[in-house]
Amino acid sequence: MLDGIFTQCRKYGYNVTVVSSLTHLQNFAKTFSTGEQNIYNLIDYSCFDAVILDTIALTEDYSGAVMRKISNRIQKDCHVPVVALIVPYRNFHCIGNCNEPILREMCRHVIEVHNKKDICILTGHKGHSEAESRLAVFLDEIQKHGLSVSDEHIIYGDFWYDSGIKLGEDLLDGTVSMPEAIICASDHMALGLIEKLTLGGVKIPEDLIVIGYEGTDEAALSKITLTTYESNEKQSAADAVDYIRKQLEPDAEIDPFINDINNNLHCGMSCGCEPDTERSTNKFHDALYITIRNYSSADFTENVDIGQLMESYVFEKLTSSGTPKRCIDNIYENTNLIEPFTNFYLCLLDNWLDIDSELITGYPEKMRLVLASSNNGEMSFHDDSQSFLFDTSKMIPRMHEDCDVPYVFYFSAIHFNEKTLGYAVLQRELDCERYVNLVYRNWLRFVNNSLEMVRTKYKYMISAVRDQMTGLLNRRGMYEKLDILMNASKSADRLFVAVVDMDKLKYVNDTYGHSEGDYCITAVASAAQKVTMTDELCVRAGGDEFFIIGVGDYDESDINKRIKKFTSTMQNLSDSSGKEYVITASIGCAVGSKDSFDETLSAADKAMYINKQKRKKENK
Repeated sequence: MLDGIFTQCRKYGYNVTVVSSLTHLQNFAKTFSTGEQNIYNLIDYSCFDAVILDTIALTEDYSGAVMRKISNRIQKDCHVPVVALIVPYRNFHCIGNCNEPILREMCRHVIEVHNKKDICILTGHKGHSEAESRLAVFLDEIQKHGLSVSDEHIIYGDFWYDSGIKLGEDLLDGTVSMPEAIICASDHMALGLIEKLTLGGVKIPEDLIVIGYEGTDEAALSKITLTTYESNEKQSAADAVDYIRKQLEPDAEIDPFINDINNNLHCGMSCGCEPDTERSTNKFHDALYITIRNYSSADFTENVDIGQLMESYVFEKLTSSGTPKRCIDNIYENTNLIEPFTNFYLCLLDNWLDIDSELITGYPEKMRLVLASSNNGEMSFHDDSQSFLFDTSKMIPRMHEDCDVPYVFYFSAIHFNEKTLGYAVLQRELDCERYVNLVYRNWLRFVNNSLEMVRTKYKYMISAVRDQMTGLLNRRGMYEKLDILMNASKSADRLFVAVVDMDKLKYVNDTYGHSEGDYCITAVASAAQKVTMTDELCVRAGGDEFFIIGVGDYDESDINKRIKKFTSTMQNLSDSSGKEYVITASIGCAVGSKDSFDETLSAADKAMYINKQKRKKENK
């Protein structure tokens, strides 16, 4: 389908956006599949001039839930032409399949090339529009050759291996009589059938010939390679683009796509024709996991296969990231494994590091672009200082700017199981012959896992240096940050220390309960934080004691300024608390040499104690 869409869009200079789950909707890992499918909630239909729905893929969950959600949003929010491909859905304009000539050619191959007359047909679910359509064409073409198919040889299945295996069992035990040929409406059914019959002693193709439909990789890689016909969805998809062009530009020229169906036949061993060994060899090579290869090859970066991906140890590199920054850096450094691309973007929730937050459905109004990798000189960064928030409705910054050549943008979910973390965007020129593949899918899985792992590490890292109740630095965090301040300081800088201690905490605990005491502690912490300057540290030293520490251009005049500001802030917090009691705290400050932390802290502590005693006398 993408091949047909891309071919026409290249002709007309149209950009394409592909939004898709990278797993089958019926994937047995339900939580992972839920995370994948959330990508469909991202689409802002006002960004586009037209929409094409792959109704076959979007109804593969059999319940139709995914398709219903998408179509409900389209009918509510989309005001541009919408085309359903192959399978009709609701009132959307449908471009049906162009497979009838190929289905008829399958019958002619069995009858005219192999001279078979006793034919069995295995199709999909009874009542399924595509299954019934394929069956009707098969029967009509066979009838045109003066033949008929008996009722026992019209078999309904499920388009999957299971129904092929079931038919094999019925043939072996005589429930269904053995025909001369079996035409299968999908490769997977044909492969399941061949496997079962072969195990039962039936020789393929000597005793029975089998042909399939869809041209899958599995057909070429099977022990008995399957003769198969590629479907013609490429033509349908191309026709969909032409239909859209007529809607958008009625006077524009149409350059129709013409597919030579002779290229759709791929002979295998299952019918007795000369097998297409070159195709099988190429498919085998693509699927081969090679552990040792020529890594100096000039085309290495643009031909990474699954073996190269796994042997790159990128999973270990990503998941070993000790900090969020290092994780993003590692992702950026390993984008070479998903080349070729023009641009790659990683968009995450602004609070993606919050391990306790869970987003299952939808996306927030703003997303953060944390990484951009460019191969054409555009935006490229991976440092947190360069990351920025953008409106999620744009889907990605710059996607809708004018381009010199047409591009495709692949949108894929970034998630851990059902929890959404963001999404990735891979931009390629439409001329690029490589599509999103197994390598990209697994590379993204490694990214998902590394992001989740670093989120967990970050939580414990923060808990080691932060006080859980107030969110302020604890003593360990204080010494780590103080070292950074000292190393970045100038020779003339001085040290500022304030010590804050709550008044009457025992009285509040004994009179109103410990929960009220905790409230007071967080109130004092809030006041201390409000008067802490940008480059200073605010620390919960323990219990109801707090430090404010700074290294810079301080002098003695800063002491009274800070005391006055804290006292005023504390008074306002107490007045607005609505409590029966007054929330107060004492403060003492000192300025000293930056090399005398303990002495300056001791001086501030003494000043705080003096302030506390003074306040006690004033309140008697």
